[in-house]
Amino acid sequence: MVVVIQRCFKSSVIIDNETIAKIDRGILVLLGICNGDKIKDADYIVNKIISLRIFNDQKGKMNLSIKDINGSILIVSQFTLCANVKKGSRPSFLNAASPKIGKELYKYLISSLVKTGIDIKTGKFGAMMDVELVNEGPATFIIDSKVLIN
Repeated sequence: MVVVIQRCFKSSVIIDNETIAKIDRGILVLLGICNGDKIKDADYIVNKIISLRIFNDQKGKMNLSIKDINGSILIVSQFTLCANVKKGSRPSFLNAASPKIGKELYKYLISSLVKTGIDIKTGKFGAMMDVELVNEGPATFIIDSKVLIN
């Protein structure tokens, strides 16, 4: 599982010119679910998302978590994060999980985050979405569960 976490002042998802989700201060999570990903990958990512201290404290140091600032999370599925671009010019998406498995893990991850009490908003799995973001910092972090838990 690969995620790109972007600290933001605001973010939203638009489908067919309609805003379906939006948050104010918090994090945008772009979520790539890859072949071989399991519940343990989702659990690891959830724990990282809620515990990362990526927001500034009163002294300007990254010392606060999403919970500490009472922020929101917008989760957007993005299978292209699993792309292989090593050969040629066209990305290969063979590393992405099947839509059935991807959707199951996407729903599991969201339900796990909801249980934390953090305000969670989502895009729509498998849809073509326009994602708007006002990045705070900018501050962007990449987490790959395979690199970190294996």
